[in-house]
Amino acid sequence: MTATTSCTFMTRLVGLCFSLFLSCTAALAQVTVTDPWVRATVAQQKATGAFMKLQAVQDVKLIEAKSPVAGVVEVHEMAMEAGVMKMRAVPGLALPAGQSVELKPGGYHVMLMDLKGQVKEGDVVPLTLVVEGKDGKRQTLEVKATARAMTPGAAPGKAAAHSGMKH
Repeated sequence: MTATTSCTFMTRLVGLCFSLFLSCTAALAQVTVTDPWVRATVAQQKATGAFMKLQAVQDVKLIEAKSPVAGVVEVHEMAMEAGVMKMRAVPGLALPAGQSVELKPGGYHVMLMDLKGQVKEGDVVPLTLVVEGKDGKRQTLEVKATARAMTPGAAPGKAAAHSGMKH
């Protein structure tokens, strides 16, 4: 092998490796999280919700959430059924490619239960979200959500309904 042939071979090999790296990286879910926040609690309150906007490059599903501030963390849905607002855990939440999915009070949200302490306004709550692609591959997202107090004009009925629900 001549030096020129060896150099050409190495250039092609490096290019091939780089292309494979990019294609593997592109296969990841690539989920963007914006405006994450957690509702601040009062002393002795044992549950609260986390809210945010999620957008994925490819179709994925939010399948799990965790946080060190809570003993139990679940993805929940609130929906009207026969005129009654009901909340329940869901096994997964679809994140369609290119569409923003909002987790918000009164809709889908991350429920933090069995809180280990009060979540005060301004606290930063770490969350771990797990998404799964159609191929079964999982991606973990580390999120820092700031605790916000419920403001007087921000849907107090939803907050009251949410805090009194049994899980």
